Amino acid sequence: MKITLQDDLPVINGLLAGTDEAGRGPLAGNVVAAAVILSPDNQIFGLDDSKKLSEKKRQLLADEIKQKALCWSVVSISPQQIDEMNILQASLLAMKTAVENLHMAPDHVFVDGNITLPGCCCENTAIIKGDSRVAAISAASILAKVERDAQMLELHKQYPAYGFDKHKGYPTREHREVLYAIGPCPEHRRSYAPVREALLNA
Repeated sequence: MKITLQDDLPVINGLLAGTDEAGRGPLAGNVVAAAVILSPDNQIFGLDDSKKLSEKKRQLLADEIKQKALCWSVVSISPQQIDEMNILQASLLAMKTAVENLHMAPDHVFVDGNITLPGCCCENTAIIKGDSRVAAISAASILAKVERDAQMLELHKQYPAYGFDKHKGYPTREHREVLYAIGPCPEHRRSYAPVREALLNA
């Protein structure tokens, strides 16, 4: 397989997958990763870093990605697994598993960030700010973000006191105040400092 550099980005011949994750920073919930192989014959307009898009736009694009991509997959890693292996390793595992779950085997994978995927099924390249530079990574970031937000809305139904529907588990002032007042729920990440502090104060 030929890989060359063009405008600072590798260009490959063959099937290219992009992968990204959502949810490294939150105190609660899963970290979610997605992998996508886009179709060269079925272009999707408006792809960008999921954080730059409105919730409505993300949802519309997620639906379009699922319809038009050659294949896609989404993987979740639980708070318990995050606590066992740390968030970096959990994020890498989620992205690696998402790639391996694709029903078409890619020739190469572009990974958002500055770390490649150890033990991945194919060659991969880390692309800094890839979610705003590579369409396949943008698509993966959108699928991961939409899935994780949906999961947090479901968690809100189980644990409404925490306000997961608003902050999605991120350490906002509101979230930290409730966490310290009533303690963590089973979906909080015990390895994160604010959660540990809340447990000590419980």
